Amino acid sequence: MDTSSRMLLFLEVTERGSFAKAAEHRKVDRSMISKQVSKLEAELGVRLLNRTTRSLSLTGAGHEVLKRAQQLRVLLDDTSRLAENYHSTPTGTLRITASYSLAQQVIQPVINKFKQRFSDVMVELYVSDNVMDIVGDNFDLAFRVGELKDSTLVARYLARNRLALLAAPEFIERYGEPTSLAQLQQLPAACYAGSKFKADYVDYRDKHNQIQRMPMNCVYFANDVDMMKDFVLSGNGYYLAPVFHIHDEVKSGRLVPIMKDLNLVDFAAIYAVYPHRDIPLRTRLFFEAVKEYIGDGAPIWEHNIPSFETMYGHQPTNNTISF
Repeated sequence: MDTSSRMLLFLEVTERGSFAKAAEHRKVDRSMISKQVSKLEAELGVRLLNRTTRSLSLTGAGHEVLKRAQQLRVLLDDTSRLAENYHSTPTGTLRITASYSLAQQVIQPVINKFKQRFSDVMVELYVSDNVMDIVGDNFDLAFRVGELKDSTLVARYLARNRLALLAAPEFIERYGEPTSLAQLQQLPAACYAGSKFKADYVDYRDKHNQIQRMPMNCVYFANDVDMMKDFVLSGNGYYLAPVFHIHDEVKSGRLVPIMKDLNLVDFAAIYAVYPHRDIPLRTRLFFEAVKEYIGDGAPIWEHNIPSFETMYGHQPTNNTISF
């Protein structure tokens, strides 16, 4: 390992806060990380870190070297992207992160076809419903639901994210199909409850186009929409579902849209997020493949609900996406 590599390793240790976390990320022994940082200190002739049994802290020299390490990483990343854009075909490793549902519904099918076209690209997919540190974890591309909060990153609108009210035929046989908000509010529902977000309501637009909120009669909470869907399929409740979670359940008759005349408010849209505007060729081509797979206007998952474009107060629209 040369000096520049050790500087990048030192940068990773400071960003992750410990030798152990850096070692876990790199899948190496902790002692190797500590040894390489000590070698960097010996090469530079200064101490970079104050070490205790429980914590690390930067020395004065460490702060200055950290700035140079950050600049080095930016320079190397820029050089790599510049070089790859001169290739006629993409190469290298493409690191992607997405939520489980997006990965299953969209990203994995695109990866399968992308690898057939560009066999020299190594693809790494990390599936997590947590928001990952794109820069710190060296991801090239992330797919997220909701607008970007970190202004240092770049986001591109990918697709709308509409909602549907769904129930199983057994549920409708037991309770009857609701025809008013008052009836719907009394019916048992499956609701989402995560660590930072709880959705126990239905947002809709009234006849004056004003947003109103109806509390749901939640009898079941889960932090996973697929678990909510399983509960609803059992006939024990209805739920408000992002349409990209729906596969063939409506076409097969296992789920039925209800309250189709209600003007539902869209959920947060889906975005592609990446760390730099000057992206590598492999990243650009993969984004374009995802965009093509989803399609312009109505995204591909909306076709899983027949006549969905006439439900819930929506009209077909066209969207154009570009870098």
